[in-house]
Amino acid sequence: MSKQYLTVHTIDDAHPSEIFALAATADGVFSASGGSTIKMHRLPSSAPVDDGPTANAASASATSVAAIEIPKAHSHGCHHLATGRAGPGKVLASAGFGQDAKIWIQSGDNSWTEHATVRPWGGEANKSTAAARVWAVALSADEQFLACSSEAGKVAVFGMCVDLSPDGRFAASGHENGTVYVFNNVSGRLIYSLTGLSKPIRAVRFSPGGTRLAAAGDAGIIAIYDTRNGEHVASLSPGPASAWVMSLDWSHTGEWLLSGSFDGRVRVWSVETGACVATHSESDQTIWAVRWLPKPPGRAPEGFCAAGARGAITFYREASGSG
Repeated sequence: MSKQYLTVHTIDDAHPSEIFALAATADGVFSASGGSTIKMHRLPSSAPVDDGPTANAASASATSVAAIEIPKAHSHGCHHLATGRAGPGKVLASAGFGQDAKIWIQSGDNSWTEHATVRPWGGEANKSTAAARVWAVALSADEQFLACSSEAGKVAVFGMCVDLSPDGRFAASGHENGTVYVFNNVSGRLIYSLTGLSKPIRAVRFSPGGTRLAAAGDAGIIAIYDTRNGEHVASLSPGPASAWVMSLDWSHTGEWLLSGSFDGRVRVWSVETGACVATHSESDQTIWAVRWLPKPPGRAPEGFCAAGARGAITFYREASGSG
């Protein structure tokens, strides 16, 4: 089985430097880079859905994207963003090279204002030790809980990457030794130490239902675990010479898994069969972030976006009748 996704729009020069993070809400997609500004890109609801021979050109020309900016968000650049998956879309978390995590709240005029600066392990901005510097961030679906990991591998709800289950009950962190730790946020206890991968973990992601956890990194393999018992239930890999996987995201149904890799490829995987059903390689430069876009009501085709070292954001949507 294969699926076809069409390029709807590419925002060239979305940022003047590499894009490290994406986060999606029903209103649009946030992006962050080595620059100090966080941007939100809105896609018009009237984007064309024709799949004819001129579909790509029509989509690209008709789909204009306007950016809302959060200037001077992180003076040294921003490397992680998080929103609540399928949540209200009113809260954004960001982590920058200045070692802080910040919480942003959407105001009544649709602008975004800083609500709080978070330093779970103390220390001063730009002067903290690795143990105190925030690296990855994640928000629960209801936007009530924030998880952070430090550069030294600490987790607070509180590695190299971190995610929260949709209900906020569990936190998962990926580490340089290839281990994934899963914590119960109610008891504060470690419940699983998952060792299916032997190289650094760069992405962890809970499924929408919270029953599966995907993890990937330098091994080039995506490992899927059952969160009810910690069992390693599947491994997804395009071949023996797989590139590092830098980012993961589940579709809203949990049927498909999206991955972005160091070799510039974006892949869509069938979770049921373990097969790669679509591959896009519009650049040979690293893809740092991939995200499924919130699915509009009705039978609108699903879509996703990808960004990375090229400084551009590309939007895709499923072709009619695909799959």
